[in-house]
Amino acid sequence: MSDKIVIYQIFTRLYGNNCTARIPNGSIEDNGCGKLNHFTPKVLRQIRQMGVSHVWYTGIIRHATTTDYTRYGLPRQHPAVVKGRAGSPYAIVDYYDVDPDLAEDVEQRMQEFERLVSRTHRAGLKVVIDFVPNHVARQYHSVARPEGVRDLGEDDNPEVGFDPQKNNFYYCPGQTFTPYFDLYHGEREPYTETPAKATGNDCFHNAPGRNDWYETVKLNYGVDYYAGHVGHFQPTPDTWTKMLHILLFWAQKGVDAFRCDMAEMVPAEFWAWATARVREAYPEVRFIGEVYNPAEYRRYIASGFDYLYDKVGMYDAMRDVICHRRTSEAITQAWQQTDDIRDHMLYFLENHDEQRLASDFFAGSGEKGVPGLVVSALMQKGPFMLYFGQEWGERGMDAEGFSGRDGRTTIFDYWSLSMPPTLTLPPKLGGDRGLNEGKNEDKGQDACSDPQPPNLGGLQEVYSRVLNIARTEKCVSQGQMFDVMYANRQYARQYAFLRKAGKDVMLVVANFDDQPLTMQLCIPDHAYDYLEMQERAYRAEDLLSGEERSLVLIKGTPVEVSLEARGAVVYKLR
Repeated sequence: MSDKIVIYQIFTRLYGNNCTARIPNGSIEDNGCGKLNHFTPKVLRQIRQMGVSHVWYTGIIRHATTTDYTRYGLPRQHPAVVKGRAGSPYAIVDYYDVDPDLAEDVEQRMQEFERLVSRTHRAGLKVVIDFVPNHVARQYHSVARPEGVRDLGEDDNPEVGFDPQKNNFYYCPGQTFTPYFDLYHGEREPYTETPAKATGNDCFHNAPGRNDWYETVKLNYGVDYYAGHVGHFQPTPDTWTKMLHILLFWAQKGVDAFRCDMAEMVPAEFWAWATARVREAYPEVRFIGEVYNPAEYRRYIASGFDYLYDKVGMYDAMRDVICHRRTSEAITQAWQQTDDIRDHMLYFLENHDEQRLASDFFAGSGEKGVPGLVVSALMQKGPFMLYFGQEWGERGMDAEGFSGRDGRTTIFDYWSLSMPPTLTLPPKLGGDRGLNEGKNEDKGQDACSDPQPPNLGGLQEVYSRVLNIARTEKCVSQGQMFDVMYANRQYARQYAFLRKAGKDVMLVVANFDDQPLTMQLCIPDHAYDYLEMQERAYRAEDLLSGEERSLVLIKGTPVEVSLEARGAVVYKLR
């Protein structure tokens, strides 16, 4: 049986942090920080019981930060080129190291990560981490690289802007880095960089602006941007070899999948070369690509990606339908655009880049997203992803510091989630030290000690039910989908489809309206023929509520379906 993938993205620095000080622009001492060891066997079991198959631990690899770890032999970064006090997890300073913020014992940070991987696997979950291939922090320097590995930029010739095989970075020869901001940033000495390196968002000059990724530098995969994006891939560029080594390093640690940041900013030729070589050694490793250009989807799938974000299509459509900016026909149009690659498309309603569903910038409450959850999770075989806190309606409306009040949960600041203190965490991260499974693996205390999870109410239960339906029902993981909305165009804020696998049939109907209604749903004749459905009376169980009723499916006869405001039914027909 091919199980449906459900990915739970966790911003590791925040999950498990019970400090409620929440001082804007606060230090790690002020605001605290979550730890790898907070993911106890009990916590991981609770995540799995929610219907999750994969945990994406965001922010594992060591990145630029203003926190001083020089006493552990780690170079300090200049705050002028760090966003926020904690720093962005996408400004990597050492591809071979673990973020020391996440360790209870900094000197044992890699061992703590390795034990986390082991615990996650024992809980029946797979591990996803970020691979950030397009750019690194401006002060990148690996102190943890294995013996014999040359550092990025170590052998570069900065006197030339581009070298197709040798240079790992792009340069602005003879020019000093002069961004829009003050290079002192409170320090006695300014940050200096001569010659300036190109900035990560393809900014090939020495003066990045406020909206540029000024804290990062672009990696050179053999593409000459100065000469119109001409690729030079033979012989193999040095950056390719270095990045493949990094992938293999983490795969050897037991990582099951890589979420590849801004994958489309790295040439598809590299991905085809690298993914094939990783799978030679680790055949089960999966690659998830952050690709936003629909015209490039098929090329990147052909280059080795198992799954791609469906952001520009399905996410944007679903957000507009939830917010009543478009009718539900937009959902049909979105899946049709990728119908030939539907099993490769990853659906989501939140991630660290997007605004929280419950924020004032989006729907205003998590409950309003329930119909979008049901449709996104159950419509196709491809993966569904949720962001930690989404399941209990985290709003992301704090002004944390660098992040500002933007409806997102900060990735730049030390913080904790903004729920009331008794509801700070979904499963309480305590009462189950059990990390060692009989061995003395971890020491220290959890961030909290209450052994019981808080009662978070109905929304979390809805998420658990929907995700477990996605994971366990054959109709979802293996079945065909039939969109019935072309025969029900009078319903602009509702969406309905059938799923069928073997003899199992499922009817899913979602109401995006703020008012309840009773639909007279037409099942097209073609649905009976295409899905080989029998015309007869069925016993229908709503897998969301547990209620049962009789449904008579006969060609030409509408099916009456009653829906709550912002509600849904998932009928399993027997």
